[in-house]
Amino acid sequence: MTFRPELHVTAERGILEGPAGVIRLGGPEHRVWHMFYQYRPTPDGASRWGHDMSEGDPFSWFECNDAIAPTDGERHIRAGAVVGGAESDGGVDMYFTSRGPEGNTIQLARVDDVDALCEDLDEDLGEDLDGAALSAAVSRVGVVVGDGGGFTNFRSPCVIPGWSELDNRAGGHTGWLMLAVAGTTDDPQPVVLSSADGREWRVDGALEFDGDPGIDLDASLVAPRLIRLRDEVDGEIYDVLFITVERGGKDIASYIIGKLEGNRFHVVTPSQLFDYGHDFTRPRNTNYPRAAADDLQRYERAYIYGFMTNSGRAGDPTREPNWEAEGWANALTLPRRVTLQHGHLYQVPAPGLPEAVDLAQRALMWTGLCSIPAGSDIVAEVLDAAGEPAARITHDGQHIVLDRFDGEPKTAPLHDEDEDNITIIVDGSTLEVYAGGGSVAMSSRFWPAGGASGIRTRTDGDAEIFSEWRRGHAGTR
Repeated sequence: MTFRPELHVTAERGILEGPAGVIRLGGPEHRVWHMFYQYRPTPDGASRWGHDMSEGDPFSWFECNDAIAPTDGERHIRAGAVVGGAESDGGVDMYFTSRGPEGNTIQLARVDDVDALCEDLDEDLGEDLDGAALSAAVSRVGVVVGDGGGFTNFRSPCVIPGWSELDNRAGGHTGWLMLAVAGTTDDPQPVVLSSADGREWRVDGALEFDGDPGIDLDASLVAPRLIRLRDEVDGEIYDVLFITVERGGKDIASYIIGKLEGNRFHVVTPSQLFDYGHDFTRPRNTNYPRAAADDLQRYERAYIYGFMTNSGRAGDPTREPNWEAEGWANALTLPRRVTLQHGHLYQVPAPGLPEAVDLAQRALMWTGLCSIPAGSDIVAEVLDAAGEPAARITHDGQHIVLDRFDGEPKTAPLHDEDEDNITIIVDGSTLEVYAGGGSVAMSSRFWPAGGASGIRTRTDGDAEIFSEWRRGHAGTR
């Protein structure tokens, strides 16, 4: 038995600290996903970027050499963004946070040949002080954003293409836009920057809101992110601003719908919770190669990853049972295919998941299409190796309740127009639930004794399960 998931990204050893940057390359016939993640090989080691790659689907990960590690007095290498090269030559640009004795700067690393990132695994490469092999395919460009424009201590960059015309989102792209954090940790400030070439950056100003964002951006703010999606109802392309703040020792990830013009965000829909589970934080977008100016089809959907951790920034990930047993801590979520409908995000697992579960040795998946009248419910229990419930998911038509029997169940609201369906994925020590046609997602870590042996379901009252699908080798009940 192992707590390590098969389909979720984890660090082979050490403490995963979150997704650093994700890019998907190739066409429909051969897609390749590159996941760069921030981790520490040891609890007291320096943060750096690890790298995993998956071909065909975003579930079949194998570990490559580390991409970026501290050097020349750096203390940590922290998260950023990975984009199709600004030089449009097929390479990849990696924006990262460099933490040094004087504070943070945003730096750039370059990969001219992406395939080479995973072709040097058997070569005799140099190792850093923590004994991790570094890929020779990555070269440092240097600092691209340092103190200036009235701001200092830049960190956590998110980079996306800029618009050719701010008032014409169908007009294509020119240049690049960056959302970063500046200032002290006691007074973090989101800042908007722009660049024509991805190398020379201009500060446009601190992020401002036109309208109520619905959330306070206080000292607990970390890692804001920005994506774009076309609303399936009105056809307009909107900006989706992801905000992560710490409340009560836990990170809370929410999103705001609007339009960013310069450094001013015009709010259309105030803050909404992105994930209702116990352990979701720091959502990250997946980038693609730079599209042609008239190619805006990608805004029909986005693929989002999150960080699954049972502890906040002040917590101790070495208290996870898998740390003592297996020497690793924390995991990323499965990728979510995200769409925008009438100002609300809808999330479903990325295509290919049922087939990936079937190929895994221990993962489980159950999907049910249901009818749940008032006063009735559907109950699904994840069973441990002895056949005893290790977690319970209850769907009463109005709410989803995820209870891992720790005295703190999580509840997600549903609406009358939401579909009565539910999908449950169990993979090692990860548990993800999707419901209401994608209106609800819940991510939690749990540790069933001896591993999960099945998913048992029942109906109460007048609830019915019209059809169901069970996938996975460990067996479902």
